[in-house]
Amino acid sequence: MIDDNVIAKSVRIAMQEYLRDLGGENTCGVLDMVVKSAEKPVIELILQHVNGNQTQAAKMLGINRNTLRKKMRLHKINN
Repeated sequence: MIDDNVIAKSVRIAMQEYLRDLGGENTCGVLDMVVKSAEKPVIELILQHVNGNQTQAAKMLGINRNTLRKKMRLHKINN
Protein backbone atom coordinates (compact mmCIF):
# COMPACT_ATOMS: atom_id res chain seq x y z
CA MET A 1 0.00 0.00 0.00
CA ILE A 2 1.17 3.50 -0.79
CA ASP A 3 2.05 5.58 2.29
CA ASP A 4 -0.71 8.22 2.18
CA ASN A 5 -1.81 10.89 4.60
CA VAL A 6 -5.48 11.06 5.59
CA ILE A 7 -6.34 13.51 2.78
CA ALA A 8 -4.67 11.37 0.12
CA LYS A 9 -6.48 8.29 1.44
CA SER A 10 -9.82 10.08 1.22
CA VAL A 11 -9.12 11.21 -2.34
CA ARG A 12 -8.05 7.70 -3.30
CA ILE A 13 -11.32 6.23 -1.94
CA ALA A 14 -13.45 8.91 -3.62
CA MET A 15 -11.68 8.41 -6.95
CA GLN A 16 -12.12 4.63 -6.76
CA GLU A 17 -15.85 5.16 -6.23
CA TYR A 18 -15.99 7.72 -9.06
CA LEU A 19 -14.24 5.36 -11.49
CA ARG A 20 -16.42 2.46 -10.44
CA ASP A 21 -19.56 4.58 -10.97
CA LEU A 22 -18.44 5.42 -14.51
CA GLY A 23 -19.31 1.88 -15.44
CA GLY A 24 -16.66 1.66 -18.15
CA GLU A 25 -17.47 5.04 -19.73
CA ASN A 26 -14.53 7.17 -20.81
CA THR A 27 -13.93 10.53 -19.21
CA CYS A 28 -11.41 13.35 -19.45
CA GLY A 29 -10.31 16.28 -17.31
CA VAL A 30 -10.39 14.27 -14.10
CA LEU A 31 -7.48 16.08 -12.43
CA ASP A 32 -9.03 19.49 -13.06
CA MET A 33 -12.37 18.22 -11.74
CA VAL A 34 -10.76 16.95 -8.54
CA VAL A 35 -8.80 20.16 -7.95
CA LYS A 36 -11.86 22.34 -8.51
CA SER A 37 -13.98 20.12 -6.27
CA ALA A 38 -11.46 20.34 -3.43
CA GLU A 39 -10.59 24.02 -3.75
CA LYS A 40 -13.83 25.54 -2.44
CA PRO A 41 -14.13 23.52 0.78
CA VAL A 42 -10.41 23.97 1.51
CA ILE A 43 -10.69 27.75 1.15
CA GLU A 44 -13.86 27.85 3.24
CA LEU A 45 -12.35 25.79 6.04
CA ILE A 46 -9.09 27.74 6.10
CA LEU A 47 -11.00 31.04 6.25
CA GLN A 48 -13.09 29.65 9.09
CA HIS A 49 -9.93 28.48 10.88
CA VAL A 50 -8.42 31.99 10.77
CA ASN A 51 -11.70 33.73 11.61
CA GLY A 52 -11.98 35.28 8.15
CA ASN A 53 -8.53 36.86 8.10
CA GLN A 54 -7.72 36.80 4.39
CA THR A 55 -4.04 37.60 4.87
CA GLN A 56 -3.58 34.63 7.19
CA ALA A 57 -5.70 32.40 4.97
CA ALA A 58 -3.67 33.28 1.88
CA LYS A 59 -0.46 32.55 3.76
CA MET A 60 -1.75 29.16 4.93
CA LEU A 61 -2.90 28.33 1.39
CA GLY A 62 0.43 29.40 -0.11
CA ILE A 63 -1.14 31.99 -2.41
CA ASN A 64 -1.24 35.77 -2.37
CA ARG A 65 -4.25 37.66 -1.03
CA ASN A 66 -5.38 38.85 -4.47
CA THR A 67 -5.42 35.26 -5.73
CA LEU A 68 -7.43 34.25 -2.66
CA ARG A 69 -9.97 36.99 -3.35
CA LYS A 70 -10.23 35.92 -6.99
CA LYS A 71 -10.86 32.32 -5.93
CA MET A 72 -13.42 33.48 -3.36
CA ARG A 73 -15.33 35.33 -6.10
CA LEU A 74 -15.06 32.33 -8.43
CA HIS A 75 -16.50 29.98 -5.79
CA LYS A 76 -18.95 32.57 -4.42
CA ILE A 77 -17.42 32.43 -0.95
CA ASN A 78 -18.56 35.32 1.21
CA ASN A 79 -16.48 36.41 4.11
